[in-house]
Amino acid sequence: MFCKWRRIMAVSLCALILAVCSGVSGSAAQAAVPSTGAEAACMIDADTGTILYQVNPTKWMHPASTTKIVTLITALDQKEDELDQPLKISSYAANTEPSSLGIAPGDKLSVREALRGMMVVSGNDAAVAVAETLGGSVAGYADMMNAEAAKMGAKHTHFVNPHGLTAAKHYTTAVDMAKMAAYGMKKFPEFRRIVSLTSYDVQYLDGRTPKHVTTTNRFLTSGYKGADGIKTGFTNAAGDCLVASATRNGRTLLVVLFNDDNRWEDAPAILDYGFRRLQTGK
Repeated sequence: MFCKWRRIMAVSLCALILAVCSGVSGSAAQAAVPSTGAEAACMIDADTGTILYQVNPTKWMHPASTTKIVTLITALDQKEDELDQPLKISSYAANTEPSSLGIAPGDKLSVREALRGMMVVSGNDAAVAVAETLGGSVAGYADMMNAEAAKMGAKHTHFVNPHGLTAAKHYTTAVDMAKMAAYGMKKFPEFRRIVSLTSYDVQYLDGRTPKHVTTTNRFLTSGYKGADGIKTGFTNAAGDCLVASATRNGRTLLVVLFNDDNRWEDAPAILDYGFRRLQTGK
């Protein structure tokens, strides 16, 4: 009888230990915060503005072509009624490299089409042409972008061009970029549509054959569940940059990664962590 009782107690104790260990293991996995090689990073709930993950969020960084997020938002917010006008393409704009849409003086397309092509293929030439058309000059449009950044709550951001090529006094932070990208996703349906494009046929006003362009954003074509944006970037000074977004069950999260050699792996891992937090409420 005593031996039988001891066996029952031993089995019960083992079951209890396994249950406790399983619970601890599950909690640890659930709470595990992903690491990143990014010099600066920030994940935000685009719907609420809640910051869910951050690494050096206020460090001043070169944004590279993620700058074009604000180029697009500025156009949509300040110049919506002028976006269907013909794009003015100067020789300076057409020769702005290295990434380009491939426009030339005399090409006939609207500002709106240029913005779409700019975001998909990261065209610096299109960014300059948009700035010169809507702002009168690159400097004039940069002033508009800075006003827009301040409106969106960016506290440590300053732009001097619409494309993000490295320049003195052209900088932002991971948290500022997260706020600005979230603003675009929340306020402008056209922004959401454009940044989700994996390819696009740029239409010309004179009926010539459309120009087909494909996205530079591998995150969009990776098969990640809910992936819907937003923008890549690279310069030697900035390193590899990415602003990636995903929407699940009506909730949009986005992560900003600056100077991250592992951006394609880090973005899904950090977003997964964010969606787990939304599920658990922690």
